[in-house]
Amino acid sequence: MFDIKKIFPVLLLAAVSASAVAAAAVVSETPAAMRAYQSLALNATGDRLAAVESVDPGGLPDRPHATIVVRDRSSGKVVNEYDPCPQCRYNAPSWSPDQSALAFIGTDSKAASATLYVARQSGVVALVTLKGIANTARWSPDGSQLAMLATADAKKMTGAVEAGAPLVGEIGTEEDEQRIAIVSAQGGPLKMVSPDDTFVYEYDWTVDGKGFVVTSAKGNGDNNWWVATLGHVDAASGSLRVIAAPKMQMNLPRPSPDGKSVAFVGGMMSDFGPIGGDIYLVALAGGTPRNLTKNFTGSFNGLKWRGSSLLATALVGEKQSLILLDTVSLKSASLWSAPVSLSANRDANFAFNGDGSVVASVAQDFVQAPHIIAGQLPEVATITHDNDGFAPEVAARSLTWRNEQFTMQGWLLSPMTLEAGKKYPLIVMVHGGPASAATPRYVAGDEQANPLVRDLIRRGYFVFMPNPRGSYGQGAAFASANKRDLGGGDWRDILAGVDAVLKAAPVDGQRLGLMGHSYGGFMTMWGVGHSQRFKAAVAGAGIANWISYYGQNGIDQWMIPYFGASAYDDPAVYRKASPIESIKAVKTPTLIYVGERDVECPPAQSLEFWHGLRAMGTPTSLVIYDGEGHAFRKPSNQRDLRERTVGWFDRYLK
Repeated sequence: MFDIKKIFPVLLLAAVSASAVAAAAVVSETPAAMRAYQSLALNATGDRLAAVESVDPGGLPDRPHATIVVRDRSSGKVVNEYDPCPQCRYNAPSWSPDQSALAFIGTDSKAASATLYVARQSGVVALVTLKGIANTARWSPDGSQLAMLATADAKKMTGAVEAGAPLVGEIGTEEDEQRIAIVSAQGGPLKMVSPDDTFVYEYDWTVDGKGFVVTSAKGNGDNNWWVATLGHVDAASGSLRVIAAPKMQMNLPRPSPDGKSVAFVGGMMSDFGPIGGDIYLVALAGGTPRNLTKNFTGSFNGLKWRGSSLLATALVGEKQSLILLDTVSLKSASLWSAPVSLSANRDANFAFNGDGSVVASVAQDFVQAPHIIAGQLPEVATITHDNDGFAPEVAARSLTWRNEQFTMQGWLLSPMTLEAGKKYPLIVMVHGGPASAATPRYVAGDEQANPLVRDLIRRGYFVFMPNPRGSYGQGAAFASANKRDLGGGDWRDILAGVDAVLKAAPVDGQRLGLMGHSYGGFMTMWGVGHSQRFKAAVAGAGIANWISYYGQNGIDQWMIPYFGASAYDDPAVYRKASPIESIKAVKTPTLIYVGERDVECPPAQSLEFWHGLRAMGTPTSLVIYDGEGHAFRKPSNQRDLRERTVGWFDRYLK
């Protein structure tokens, strides 16, 4: 193997986490199945932890069924397990304020219904069933009621990444509206509370239990999050009052314990779900939001009040961090940090107990499988060991490089053992977004985790995952540095990152591949038209023509913050960034794929680029996957795509 210290003289090499070192020392036999942990919830005292857990042996025809599991927070021992609906998918367990009950929602896609369950010592009760879909159950502060986000008679699953409803009949006349619904904790009728013409994206009870703070917008829920306002919904009348409507994307509205203000994360966010920005505070009565974290060199992605302070999770460079922010003095302190990926629930990358003194999360990196970490701050330790037997499959390191005025970070993965003197092909894998970031995800030896990266590494490729300008992790200015410049500075950052890799690792600069999905698919289409360095490419759910895309996609509102105007008001900036404008320069063999019902990046964009490549005589192939949306859900399609991708790169890079 090569000597890393000699090969990385100018690049920052992040220290391998202690968890990764521990994983590398594991010599036990690889388990037959991997356990996944999602939607963590701590009770008020922090001694019980609930999660949605599943076991995946790999190669299943469908996603594995999950159950609600309750563990002792200190030992990780399972103390209860609930599965009242074996055909359902569960989400968002929530503890009652007195800790005597656990609420969760089960969605039965075949029956097109969602049921709110409550588990008590006496057993599990189906509190109410809705014809439609639902998520995010929350107890009222006094525990007398439960609220949830409900969509009656839903035509599709919630979210723009899900497969769209068939576009037949009169379009745009009937929209799914996700509303706040409440029910007594003892059972009874379900009452829809929020307005029937408004889609509620996020919500939380006010401390007096008389209403909710929400992010919401009228009309189509897939499209209008980017113009959502921060508001208050009265629980009795259902009336909606706007608190603030700043020109930014907002997420995670959290009312303060004194009931006077609301904290939220605001910034450039290209997709509902991936969160990154600064922390803002605004009076519940209404007003102009105040930025509490100006010039912070990281991206906040979670919030929890602790008295007059905020516990906030953030991506800072390559590290996930937990930060305590005093909302009066604006002084902050880092309580925990590590170069891992974290996931807990919709509120933050950590789950918190009632007073914020105890935390829990699911941690993983490229060489250690997912495991739950928990503890009383600042002490956090691993409490689950179901996946300890999964050994490292790749070598991974964090790289930094400079381009123009920015410092970038990315991840370089390689086979664990390298042949002396050999040069390896490199695949550049661009993340989706653009407002997102490549972060560590475990690479398993079987089908359970990150199988595409595993297959590429096993075939002898290096894999480079850059975080160019526009990504999270470097602060608000960095995340917005690609406004009106998609394919400009961000592409130069990626090329500079490739140059850094070539200087630092045994990579063959004549055997470079490029790939990505969504924004990564656009950057792939753009890249092959603006560089001859890449000998093969795979573009997933990309964008070929920003002007036609503006009129085809179901989420055009996201584009205004990035382009500054609509395609009808400033077509020049859209045309300038369109890969189809440089189609005559493309010589790189390019595989293209997309979901048939992709709302975010419709198949017409992939068809247009494929048609252009064929007209130019450039080797190409297009695959449209039946019934899939922006996110592929069918394991069989995921496997087929992976085989095609690896085969394409093997064909042209080997």
